Amino acid sequence: MRYTSVTAALLASAVIGGLGITPPAAHAQAGPSQVRAAWIKTCTDKKNETTYPCGHWQLITRDGGKLTVKDAAATEIDGKGRKLDDAGVFAISGDGRVIAYERAGDHRIVVRQAAGGAVKVLAASLVPKRYGTSPLSLYLSPQGDRLLVDSTDEKERVPSKVVTIATGKIVELPAKDSMNGFSADGGEVLAQRFNRDNTLTLIAYRADGTSVRRTPSQVVANSAMTALAADGKTVAVIISGDEEAKKAPRLRIYDLETGDLSAGVDLALKPAQTLYLAQWSADGRLTVLVQTGDEGSTAVVREFTVDTETGAATQTDKYSISKTRYAFRVAGE
Repeated sequence: MRYTSVTAALLASAVIGGLGITPPAAHAQAGPSQVRAAWIKTCTDKKNETTYPCGHWQLITRDGGKLTVKDAAATEIDGKGRKLDDAGVFAISGDGRVIAYERAGDHRIVVRQAAGGAVKVLAASLVPKRYGTSPLSLYLSPQGDRLLVDSTDEKERVPSKVVTIATGKIVELPAKDSMNGFSADGGEVLAQRFNRDNTLTLIAYRADGTSVRRTPSQVVANSAMTALAADGKTVAVIISGDEEAKKAPRLRIYDLETGDLSAGVDLALKPAQTLYLAQWSADGRLTVLVQTGDEGSTAVVREFTVDTETGAATQTDKYSISKTRYAFRVAGE
């Protein structure tokens, strides 16, 4: 399903209204993402020589500003409520207007407008009692109207859950599937299933309960990342570059309904650049994010709009994240 920019703006306003928040006028209009990324700093236990996340999650806004999420948990917990040395779960919608996170006081999953305001507390069942939040990953739909809660525990997985924020309705997806996130309009969830014969099946679960699935070739199965377009069938397939061989990352387009796979095209990116995220916009533009900066140095994130036919890449954004970071999340991740 494909939205026009005007429809997308109306949906953004409706989503914020669904959270019980009255949006400022600027937020009800179409425009760039409000929040680019979130990060939390590193502290060091000098006695044990270990590091852990500490302090508050910080939001980096499109206009260069900073916001603090004071009630977000710095760390995850296990099934007994013990704090772990991993950052608390956190997600930002693709449009940068909505955030979801683990609340510090009780480790419930909550959602609110990124700029601030009322918090909507979601069902307690989203956090499995025997696991706590330690195996969970959160994905917000591009407009922030749906939340996907995935369990990454490989020993005893539990069903992933898709929550409609406005109503609280929960739909479960098979525990044996690993989630890749939402399509460009939030109408589908892209998942993958590892089969006993060493093949991988890609599945697009639709909001109406139906799905489309196919077992792709190895070039798709072994790709660095995939992204599902708004039509629910077009998958961008990104193959990592090779710095030693001086080969740039490559892009192929896969049709989940027909199995058609396009010829590869080299992206106009440096082989050494680390691909971080690929995502489609609702109007059919493909963007990729690359990151430079190792642990202990400032991370630089660059956003490129990609021509899917030629591989040309136009930089559309660039921002930095503190060298003191323990972890960070970007909008749409």
